[in-house]
Amino acid sequence: MWNEIIVLIKKEITLEWRQKYALNGILLYVVSAVFITYLSVGAKQGNISIPTWNALYWVIILFSSVNAVAKSFVQEHQGRQLYYYMIASPEAIILSKIIYNSLLTLILSLLGYIVFSVILGNPVQDQPMFILNLLMGSMGFSACLTMVSGIASKASNNATLMAILSFPIIIPILLMAIKISKNAIDGLDREISVDKLITLLAINAIIGATAYILFPYLWRS
Repeated sequence: MWNEIIVLIKKEITLEWRQKYALNGILLYVVSAVFITYLSVGAKQGNISIPTWNALYWVIILFSSVNAVAKSFVQEHQGRQLYYYMIASPEAIILSKIIYNSLLTLILSLLGYIVFSVILGNPVQDQPMFILNLLMGSMGFSACLTMVSGIASKASNNATLMAILSFPIIIPILLMAIKISKNAIDGLDREISVDKLITLLAINAIIGATAYILFPYLWRS
């Protein structure tokens, strides 16, 4: 199965490299959103507070992740899905999608962090904790949105269905990520964030296990 996962991830990278407009559009969205924030919330005059910085960062990363991951299954036409059904197991397909989307979301998160630091300043005092939180949040966003994208692709009005299904799952991940990043920005003792990191890891594990178990039944339909 891992050989299938590696081949499918290479396929995703190849398709993304050929369709550069998708990745370029997402990168442009991140940079433009940060720049608009810089012009509109008083950051140009240095009036942006740390909680506002933290909230704006995660809102931009969330919507960037939605734009990046939402096309996971929606862009796959029925002929290609039938071909995948014949050559790969559904477990390999969903795991490859989650891994690839996690890497893509992490790249977007790091890019957003760099752009935020350059344009709006970098108030983070505990950099390793903040980066670890980015990794955990990227995994959670990608696992949730990938699973919901697979469900929504089977419906006609997939955009609306995806928004409705992903909202109650995304909120706990987003709240945990915001709290951990706030602790990292303030430079608090890492033991304070350990329980929240464990909670975030547990949420990611539950979503991943649910996708792994339930996706084969969805794939056969």
